[in-house]
Amino acid sequence: MLNLSVLLEDGARSVPDKECLVFGDLRLNYALTDMIANQVANLLVARGVRPGDRVALASPNLPYFPFVYFGALKAGAVVVPLNVLLTPREIAYHLEDSGATALFAFTGTPELPLGERAFEAFQQVDTCETYIDLPAAAGATESAIDGAETLWKALDGQPGTFETVQANADDTAVIIYTSGTTGRPKGAELSHHNLMTNAIVAAELFNPHPDGRDVALTVLPLFHIFGQTVVLNASLYRHGTLVLMPRFDADEALKLMDKEGVTGFAGVPTMYWGLLNAVQSAEPGTYDLEKIAGEIVDACSGGSSLPGQLAEDFAKTFGVEIKEGYGLSETSPVVSFNNPRVRAKTGSIGLPVWGVEMKLIDPDWNDAEDVGEIAVRGHCVMKGYHNRPEANAEVIRNGWFRTGDIARRDEDGFYFIIDRSKDMIIRGGYNVYPREIEEVLMTHPEVSLAAVVGVPHETHGEEAKAFVIRGADSTLTEQELVDWAKERLAAYKYPRQVEFRTELPMTATGKILKRELT
Repeated sequence: MLNLSVLLEDGARSVPDKECLVFGDLRLNYALTDMIANQVANLLVARGVRPGDRVALASPNLPYFPFVYFGALKAGAVVVPLNVLLTPREIAYHLEDSGATALFAFTGTPELPLGERAFEAFQQVDTCETYIDLPAAAGATESAIDGAETLWKALDGQPGTFETVQANADDTAVIIYTSGTTGRPKGAELSHHNLMTNAIVAAELFNPHPDGRDVALTVLPLFHIFGQTVVLNASLYRHGTLVLMPRFDADEALKLMDKEGVTGFAGVPTMYWGLLNAVQSAEPGTYDLEKIAGEIVDACSGGSSLPGQLAEDFAKTFGVEIKEGYGLSETSPVVSFNNPRVRAKTGSIGLPVWGVEMKLIDPDWNDAEDVGEIAVRGHCVMKGYHNRPEANAEVIRNGWFRTGDIARRDEDGFYFIIDRSKDMIIRGGYNVYPREIEEVLMTHPEVSLAAVVGVPHETHGEEAKAFVIRGADSTLTEQELVDWAKERLAAYKYPRQVEFRTELPMTATGKILKRELT
């Protein structure tokens, strides 16, 4: 028997008075955080939620997220985290597809009217019977949404103790929806065993607690599996403190690092790029960089490939080498890790983590030698996509999950991502991998960030086009960058088109949204 909520419960038993959550001036210890989660569990049972029922949660990185996340798990329910940027139509789809019977949603702000969108979706789905508003005002009992009930009013009178439902290790704990870049999003069913084991593995790999200190800046969205496992669950396993940040802002992140003595930071590459830009463009003395760099002992990156130049620049500025990991929603997510303190190679996603196997395959599932699609087997692999037997048959065979990522493996067993198979550009019959071009462009002294996509071409089928953010005070022209890339890439690889932008579209998790680049 195993329930993922033991991560919070163990902290409440072992270190009840230690700070668990920090948000602004609000500081909650493990005992209080667990007590509120118990109240949520009692509320759900009182509203008729049974073990196995799905509970949807739409919240940015606020204390509400762990309250509801662990409260639902305690009640034996399955948590369905929702991206806070979804439209009413998209939220309704997730509720219907998952079969959610309850929805907890943050009221939002004028800039992010999440509650209005969520409540509109809730009213469209007959099978979802309970809507709970997570209000913007602390302790609010009256909802700003007509017809909605706030969490604090609903919790009034609910006991602060609860007998956690003992689930089977293979029972589904969380359904994480994929981004849906190819067709409608699919829900990856992750078990208590998947998530618990992966959190423990991540806690050992990403371990920011010198002399007992363990303070993680929680800026990766907790509705995404990267943030859930590597930050939330792994930190709770270590009895660490989570400093919650609802939305990434490089300036605010640096200030929080200074104020709270952050020892660990996990982010996607664009977040590291943002931190570097903030430091490099700031007036001298804006940040106590010596203090910030002195506190941070661990930094890891995932979600998308980390450009080598970015990793090198960050290490020079902050004195910390970024550990690069690799994983997917379907793998809980950690599959491999590249740890500079143990055994690492620049540009690699490293070696498989404990209990996980990796190999390369061709389109017909045959083993490939040096280059192929990554396939994964082990404790991290999902149970399958929710109600998608055909899709499961396509991606899972004999316990192996095919990832869609193309990689090469060197003589030491290290894996190097070449690109997503779906992002690959076919130019005149040649395979062109955008990541290779991006890595080269990022080494140009006047290029700050680059993203490469394929665009239609009359004779070649596709052509590589680069979208670039220039560095401060740069006068670089499109043709100059094309000529520069031509000298460093094969004739069929270098981008013939360059477009300069002041910003690039990004997902809520900070990954560049290439499908919006044309």
